[in-house]
Amino acid sequence: MKTLKLTRMEKALDEVFEQVGRESSPPSELLERLLAIEAGALIERRIERRIRESKLPDRKLLADFDFAFQTGVDKAQVMELATLGFVERNQGLIIAGNSGTGKSHIAKALLLLACQKLYRCRYTTASEMLGELMASRADESLDQKLKAYVSPDILLIDELGFDRLEQEDRSNAALFLKVIDGRYGKKPTLLTTNIDFKQLGDYLADPVITTAAVDRLVHHSIIMSITGPSWRMHESKKLNAKIKKASPQKT
Repeated sequence: MKTLKLTRMEKALDEVFEQVGRESSPPSELLERLLAIEAGALIERRIERRIRESKLPDRKLLADFDFAFQTGVDKAQVMELATLGFVERNQGLIIAGNSGTGKSHIAKALLLLACQKLYRCRYTTASEMLGELMASRADESLDQKLKAYVSPDILLIDELGFDRLEQEDRSNAALFLKVIDGRYGKKPTLLTTNIDFKQLGDYLADPVITTAAVDRLVHHSIIMSITGPSWRMHESKKLNAKIKKASPQKT
């Protein structure tokens, strides 16, 4: 076991020997239990590696999403998405809505679930992706950088429409199209945005190219629109109310 670096199996050996001895189980049961322990540890390591490689900035859980507060979200639809059936069907997902409505939370939670299913995933914000691709043209590494966004099994492009950087150059639309076109019909893309599709062309500074990208995005995608209050605004009001209540009253 030491030679093969089966560390979990080695640590569990005495305990499993005891269990099998008490139960008078056959030797095959001992082997099966030890192998199950080592296999479980291997899968855990693979999952952790998938999460690290995905570059998720935080690990959001659907269990932490407040569906009671955010009534603009269809909980049944989100739970269906959590089965990742849409990934198996090679469908994308577009979540649109105002800031603070929970778009990123849901998308990140789904990407985390996909990592746990050992899909190769990648998280990026729209501005980060476009900024990196734009910079790569200077050192002629565009093809290499594009591969990082085109090759993962699932790509999450978060916060499209949040950063004015995306508006500064018409090339952003062409770079965005390269990513979407490279994945089109092959691998699912998740996208969150706070702007309407009709405004997207103006936002990326080239309506013609952006329309081509949007057509590809929408074609194989589930579209979820969230209309509801801002969670961050809700939390801010609660915090301010507590501060006001705790402050000493002037006489």
